[in-house]
Amino acid sequence: MKTISRLGLALLAATAFIHPLTAAPADSAELQALRDQVNALAQQIKVLSRQIEIKEEAATAAAATTPKITVSDKGVTLASQDGANSIKLRGLVQLDSRLFFGDGGGVNNNGFVLRRARIITEGTFAKNYSYQLVPEFGGSSVSILDANIGVTLDKSFQLKFGKFKSPVGLELLQSDSWTFFNERSIVTNLVPNRDLGVQASGDLLGGKLNYAAGIFGGVGDGGSSNNADFDNEKDLVARVLASPFKDAADSSLQGLSFGVSGSIGREKTAAGRTSGYKTDGQQTFFSYNSSVVSDGQVWRVSPQADYRNGSFGAIAEYVVSTVNVRPTATGAKKELQNKGWQLAAGYVLTGEDSSYNGVSPATNFNWEKGTWGAFEVTGRFANLKVDDAAFPLFASAATNADEASSFGAGLNWYLSKTVAFKFDYYQTHFGFNAAAPAVSGTQILRQDEKAFISRFQLAF
Repeated sequence: MKTISRLGLALLAATAFIHPLTAAPADSAELQALRDQVNALAQQIKVLSRQIEIKEEAATAAAATTPKITVSDKGVTLASQDGANSIKLRGLVQLDSRLFFGDGGGVNNNGFVLRRARIITEGTFAKNYSYQLVPEFGGSSVSILDANIGVTLDKSFQLKFGKFKSPVGLELLQSDSWTFFNERSIVTNLVPNRDLGVQASGDLLGGKLNYAAGIFGGVGDGGSSNNADFDNEKDLVARVLASPFKDAADSSLQGLSFGVSGSIGREKTAAGRTSGYKTDGQQTFFSYNSSVVSDGQVWRVSPQADYRNGSFGAIAEYVVSTVNVRPTATGAKKELQNKGWQLAAGYVLTGEDSSYNGVSPATNFNWEKGTWGAFEVTGRFANLKVDDAAFPLFASAATNADEASSFGAGLNWYLSKTVAFKFDYYQTHFGFNAAAPAVSGTQILRQDEKAFISRFQLAF
């Protein structure tokens, strides 16, 4: 453009020079030479203008195929210009410190735990096709948590194939990064975790009604499937969640969602029953005898609700889990029904909105600028009751509790959307079957569990 400007000025100067010459007698050859120079300059301008047009056209064509790279607190995204195709990388790292009080000192439960360490890969192709792959590097071994393919036909109808969370537990379906507490409540022991299956889901009535329904391989309470399921027993799982006041901007009920979920199927062998129910401190307080096998119908039902109003948020859920078990492969069958509930709430002290998808600080922590991020206080009550009929044939009353009642209080410090410190105190009281001895045979059950769990988290 600068070159064109210079040539244009030269052309104007030459033209201005010609006018006075034409007003007085001049050599015709000299005038013709000047005219030729002006014409040459004009031709150069045309050529250069076209060259620039060609470059701009090429740049526009290249931009249409050049991928866009976005780096934010939501991850690293590589996407096509039209957004139809994308690959996103996200991550989650959680380092926990666990400290237990008043347990007699004979249990090796204090220490550091790399609770989660994940590199999450997600993507879309042709807008309507998606995938997710989530390996877990935390814990004692590497595993595949999620591996699934999605097909979006419409907002009201989407399909998912592979391994993912079964749509039963309300808190379980929430991201591991954004729960009120470091550990989900004891009621989560009663719902299935990740499973192999096929699911249809979608939003209806302008997003006021969400549904999910699918066929899954079936897992025991709190369990997750491995990467194969060859038995003939499957579970039907469904969930409906309504948000009737979603568009009522001036209503205090705008952030209310409520619904019900459930599953029904048949399970066999020891894999069909729970491997154990754990406390908030992740210590087992109940497990069936090793010889017990599942054999027959299993079903769960869970009324649930989530409420958000400005800085305040709360969740509530109740779960009934029914299983048919035998004390041995040839023993008499018995139906057992275990129940649990929880009520948890949080309040963001710094004024940001509470959200099912986490808290976004208005300002990030910055020591030099004197900004501190966001702070949230949390509280929770929960209870889990094992069917009395489980004792003594299916579980030992001498080494198991038949009830756990838990209280939790916490403080979450969000330094940014990606970095957080979380501090939780849990206290769990145990109840015992009438046949239990005065002193439990399991040391951690001889007194209330009092645990302090702190966490450093990086999630993007």
